[in-house]
Amino acid sequence: MAKVFQAGYLELQRLIEKEKGKASGSGHDSIDNLERALGRASRNEMMRLERSLTFLATTGSTAPFIGLFGTVWGIMNAFQNIGAQGGASLATVAPGISEALIATAIGLAAAIPAVMGYNYYTHKIRGLRIQMENFASDFLNIVKRNFLST
Repeated sequence: MAKVFQAGYLELQRLIEKEKGKASGSGHDSIDNLERALGRASRNEMMRLERSLTFLATTGSTAPFIGLFGTVWGIMNAFQNIGAQGGASLATVAPGISEALIATAIGLAAAIPAVMGYNYYTHKIRGLRIQMENFASDFLNIVKRNFLST
């Protein structure tokens, strides 16, 4: 919010200086300039906030597949051990299946918190976006009422 205010305030100062230099100016152009400055600042802040979500999204979507790959690898090893020993006893199969289950568990242990974090922060960022839009609208209304002649 502070960055949006700062951008709006700086643009307002420029516009007031410009208005002082004119006998009568176009308030509509001034409001358009101010609106663009507030919009640009809001978009920059949204980009900054959303930049970190990429890691959570990537982790949440790929970790289960990495776990699945580990599972397939472990089961393949279990079958190779069965083939090498010529029998399917518990001692032959258990180590490979155990490795497979550990890989699955690690993939899920990484993916579940990542998806939960992604959803949490996406919701928070959506709320911040609405607050910034509301703030920009309120800022424009105050400027229109008190500073610029339209």
